[in-house]
Order: sequence, then structure tokens, then C-alpha cells
Amino acid sequence: MTQPAVDTPAGEQQPVNVAVTGAAGQIGYSLLWRLVNGEVFGARRVNLRLLEVGSGLKAAKGVAMELMDSAFPLLSDITITDDPMVGFKDAHSVFLVGAKPRQAGQERADLLAANGGIFGPQGKALNEVASRDVRVLVVGNPANTNAAILAANAPDIDPRQITAMTRLDHNRALGQLAQKLDVPVTSLSRMTVWGNHSASQFPDVSELLVDGKPAADQLDKNWLTDEFIPRVAKRGAEIIEVRGHSSAASAASCAIDHMRDWFNGIPEGDWVSVARPSDGSYGVPEGIVSSFPCRLVDGQWEIVQGLAIDEFQRERIDATVAELVEEFDTVKELGLLS
Repeated sequence: MTQPAVDTPAGEQQPVNVAVTGAAGQIGYSLLWRLVNGEVFGARRVNLRLLEVGSGLKAAKGVAMELMDSAFPLLSDITITDDPMVGFKDAHSVFLVGAKPRQAGQERADLLAANGGIFGPQGKALNEVASRDVRVLVVGNPANTNAAILAANAPDIDPRQITAMTRLDHNRALGQLAQKLDVPVTSLSRMTVWGNHSASQFPDVSELLVDGKPAADQLDKNWLTDEFIPRVAKRGAEIIEVRGHSSAASAASCAIDHMRDWFNGIPEGDWVSVARPSDGSYGVPEGIVSSFPCRLVDGQWEIVQGLAIDEFQRERIDATVAELVEEFDTVKELGLLS
């Protein structure tokens, strides 16, 4: 199904092509309305490409009907498809939400293999038909290694243009810290999440600033190690236990934050947590998709360099990177990186 495109008035920027996989799922449903209200792409019109597997196409059609009924002035066109070659054609921004969830009793290698069957072909499709300046965010878990599979199968796309989402972990950390310090979230800067989007991640406050001043001495070390770090890492499970459902709305909101900042920039002197292919920084092997503190340089997420790493940080970073290396080696053995 395609909604007829709206003509672009003379002098107006061409529409931005935005693809979303798993578009009819809970995260996609929370995501789409905010993609067409000007929050991410400003005044540019948006062509939405809703990608779903065959069983989800009917639901995606219903989502498209609701979007049309909302009468967004910036919504130019909606395409519904199960074909990545169609959905990714000339795409400028891609949210890869759809992934295979882990089943009860499933081995991690089997989970990685199942997702390789999704992200390998998607990488090839992006490589063939997406815009050369495409900006890709992998949301579907295991997000870091799914992004590594994607990048390996899209060799003509700059690996810095393929990211995985640890902004959810980053924002969860900011929320916990703001509450603990009794300050607005906007007072906090230079938060860092290292490593994997998993329970092994390391939310690091070593460089955290409150209103531009170091915050570490305001935070009890026992609270940091015994409550803050494990709570951020396991927040998703906590929400499921309390709410009875996964954290779809906050995941969508953080995906919006990630892509909005990528297109519009972040405050001078600050950084955010982005999972991107490593260039060897901080001892993370090249090619591993790991979360780092990142700033935007000429539209690309560049890893902040020169941060001092003490023994406590090194131990935590090494532990989460070891998990990523194990996942990477598994998908390599399965032949999913080509």
C-alpha cells in the first residue's frame, strides 16, 4: 500500500526517506508519530516506509491508516512492504526495530543465528539501495551484534553510519542520577555507557557533570556499585515485572533522541552513549559494536578520546567487551559476517 506522494513546493527541501522495520510492533507504534511531527527532521517532509514480515502487513496497514487520519502536515508518503529492497530504497534514516526475541530455553548461539538471518540480508539490501549518507539505528536485540552483522554485510556504507541503541541505557542512567541528586535531567552531562546493551553494560559516572561541575564526589560509591549500576543494567526486566509489559515507549523515545541528535547535533562540550563499530579505542577490538562516549564530527559519531580509565573502569569495560567478543566470534563461526 502506498499513499500518493504530496508535491514538494518550490524551494523546499526534498522529503527525508525513513524506513522502520517491525513497524506494527509496540516500539514501532510508539515511534512513528514522533517521526512525522518535526521533532527529528525539522520542517522536512517525511516519506515513511513501514517494513513488516508477511503476518504483520495487515497490522501495518492499520497503523498507516491511523497516521493518515492524524493529518500530519509533514507526512508526505507511506509505503508498506515486506521487501527490504523496496523499504530501504534511497533511505536516509533507518530504524531496525524488528528482531527475533529470545525464546524460553533458547541457546544464545541459536538466537544470534536467527537474527543473522534477518540482519545479514538487511545489510545487503541497505548496501545496494540505501542513500550513501544513510544513518542506521539497530534497536532490535541483541542490538550490538545485530549491528555488527549488518555492518559486515554492508561493506560500501561507512561503518560509522551503522549504530546500535544504548541511548536507552544512557537515559535510564540520567533518570536515576537526576532523582538521586535531586536535579533536573538537563543539569547532567557527560554520562557514559560502555559496552553491550545487556546486563553486562557499564554505566559510568566518572566524567559526569552537574551544571558543569564534577558530580562523582556527590555520589556514594556503595550506592553506585550496589544499586545504580545493576539497576540501570536490569531496568528493562524491572519494568516488565512491575508493568507486565516491556518498555516499548521508553525504547521508542530513546530511539528518537538518538536519531534527532544525529541529525541536529548535541550541546557543545557534552557527549552521549552510542554503540558503533570500534576503531580500537579504549582496548575494544576493531569491528566489535560497543557503546562509547561519542560526539558528532561532520555528521558522524566519533568516539571521545583521551579519557582516563582507572582499574575499576577497566575491569567493568573489559567484562562487557568480553561478552561482545564472544557474540562476535559466534556469528563469525556461523558465517554471518559476509
